[in-house]
Amino acid sequence: MDEQNLNVKINPPEKILWALVVVLFVFSLFGVVLIVNGIKEGRYVGQSTEYRKTISVSGEGKVLAKPDIGQVNLSVVTQASTVNKAASDNNDKMNAINQAMKDLGISEDDLKTTSYNISPNYQYTNGKSTIIGYQVTQALEVKIRDLDKTSQILDKAASLGANQVGSLSFTVDDPEKVKEEAREKAVANAKQKAEDLAKALGIGLGKVVGFDESSDGSSPVPLYNSGMGGGDLKEISPAPVIQTGQNEVTVNVNLQYEIR
Repeated sequence: MDEQNLNVKINPPEKILWALVVVLFVFSLFGVVLIVNGIKEGRYVGQSTEYRKTISVSGEGKVLAKPDIGQVNLSVVTQASTVNKAASDNNDKMNAINQAMKDLGISEDDLKTTSYNISPNYQYTNGKSTIIGYQVTQALEVKIRDLDKTSQILDKAASLGANQVGSLSFTVDDPEKVKEEAREKAVANAKQKAEDLAKALGIGLGKVVGFDESSDGSSPVPLYNSGMGGGDLKEISPAPVIQTGQNEVTVNVNLQYEIR
């Protein structure tokens, strides 16, 4: 059998290894490009491909509402040489006031005791203090639903010993209803401004894409000074004529329109 010469060329192992490294590098680089592109796409998910053009307009709505609820704080302040005497006098007067309020049509749910306080009275002599008596103060919050009786209620309370009266105020029983009416006026005002502005600029209005609101309500408070009568006062001041006036509720809105 003749011997044949086989010419086989075998690449060194180092070259094969380097070829594999190059292939792996190319695939890795391709993967990095895919990841970066994915991040860029994800960064803009949910974002409009086109900048949205908008205009903003403001509107104001005012409503004058006649108050239908009054509220006043009636206080009785009594002083005596002992706690029991001061408290007893105070309770008798306040109980009489409570009953008189009910007789005038005030519901028990609209009468609320807001404070009751007992404090000593001191006399200072030669740097020393001595208790010479006690003062008891009790406050009653009264909600008045029949405003025509306001003056009568104040006068009756004073005649029965209420010697401090304050925080007389008037408001509406359903403020949200008044606020809603003012809001409707404010929105209508803003819409009219937007239409006028769009016509002047020669643009079209799209949908409303933004809204915010602020409101303000003012309540006139007639003055009724403390120390009306009762207690240690010798004269009872006549009840004043109470003017409830009107409450002004203002709502401001801002509308943002898309421009077509």
